[in-house]
Amino acid sequence: MPKAPLYNMNGERIGDYELPASVFGVPVNEHVLHEAVVMQLAAKRLGTVKTKTRGEVAGGGAKPWRQKGTGRARHGSRRSPIWKGGAVTFGPRPRGYGYNLPKKARRVALLSALSSKAENEQVLVLEELSMIEPKTKVMVNMLGKLDADGKALVVVKQPDKNVELSLNNIPGVKMLTPSKLNVYDILNYDKLLLTKEAADVVEEVLCK
Repeated sequence: MPKAPLYNMNGERIGDYELPASVFGVPVNEHVLHEAVVMQLAAKRLGTVKTKTRGEVAGGGAKPWRQKGTGRARHGSRRSPIWKGGAVTFGPRPRGYGYNLPKKARRVALLSALSSKAENEQVLVLEELSMIEPKTKVMVNMLGKLDADGKALVVVKQPDKNVELSLNNIPGVKMLTPSKLNVYDILNYDKLLLTKEAADVVEEVLCK
């Protein structure tokens, strides 16, 4: 059974937390991890680049010069791709780059990412995470004591406005709920911080 250190909000270690083996103890499939990351990055591409075809370029309604007798090459339109200011041949057009992996592959990738974090001892569990009012300084101090003041992904059972506002101003920190966990974010952040409540339900959410 994989374990993670259990801390309180003061950054003091108070024990260990047993992580569910079905989520944090599966074999890491690096190929599927790669495929999942590429899928997510592809979905983020805008695909808004566009060039004009000869049907979209303004002008060019009249033939530039008569067909024969000028000594010049024959041309039918100034919108031709070989003319300056003309159309573009086989240029990029608006398109969507996103695609989907099979559901089972996405699940394997997500479990592999979480297991990789646990294997590398980058998973920390917080006994609780609550704020009476937004206080960024409190969060900064806590993350510093947890050695998670670089890039940290904080996972809570349900959104908490005060916690979210306290974390928003800290560079490199992001908050998610278990249902929003994704491969790219898990791998992109150095430390994965789960509240005890979130860790208790993560197996139910990801393995249903």
